[in-house]
Amino acid sequence: MALILNLETATTNCSVSVAKDGIVLGIKEHNTPNYSHSEQLHVFIGEVMQEAGQQLADLDAIAVSKGPGSYTGLRIGVSAAKGLCFSLDIPLISIPTLESLAHTADSDGYDFIIPLLDARRMEVYSAIFDTNHQMLRETRAEIIEPTSFASCLSQGTVLLVGSGAEKCRGVLESNAVFFQEDMVPSAREMSLLSHTKFIAAEFEDVAYFEPFYLKDFVLTGKKKKPL
Repeated sequence: MALILNLETATTNCSVSVAKDGIVLGIKEHNTPNYSHSEQLHVFIGEVMQEAGQQLADLDAIAVSKGPGSYTGLRIGVSAAKGLCFSLDIPLISIPTLESLAHTADSDGYDFIIPLLDARRMEVYSAIFDTNHQMLRETRAEIIEPTSFASCLSQGTVLLVGSGAEKCRGVLESNAVFFQEDMVPSAREMSLLSHTKFIAAEFEDVAYFEPFYLKDFVLTGKKKKPL
């Protein structure tokens, strides 16, 4: 029996779930472009634990979405997860953000699932899965072009999932491509994935674990007026 708290903060969706043996006992999430994770995350943790009738001391592990995604969102989630792991002396599990996003899709009738997160300009973070959610191509940052995902499109139907899918509309001219761009990563889909990793004892080093940013963080500010 494993009771796991799942934290998803990689995108605009601040999502927390607690699950026993992969079955969700409680979930709280709020998807907003304002990125209010710093205010909501710990409140949500308290609410889902109360909803599930559990105490933090009952937890067997903490799972966190590892990225890629928002730099700030990932930092908030990983910092909270590490703090809980240290204080409760329990293991840390990391879940690839695009893997949990792929699991949000209604994939029936498609040959490939490609979860995409919006990056800068025409760039996205993407990975490729089959309909059994087995990874066929690792996560990478790429610029969307007319030839993007050509190999998959030549072999069958492709479902694009997530915020980055919108960038593909009007660029990928194929009758074999379909869209579910309103889907976001959620702690609900993390629950079964984290349970599988717990059973396999696939834990992270709490002291040294860092989010998977994929690209360097770029801080931009207002341009100075010429003197």
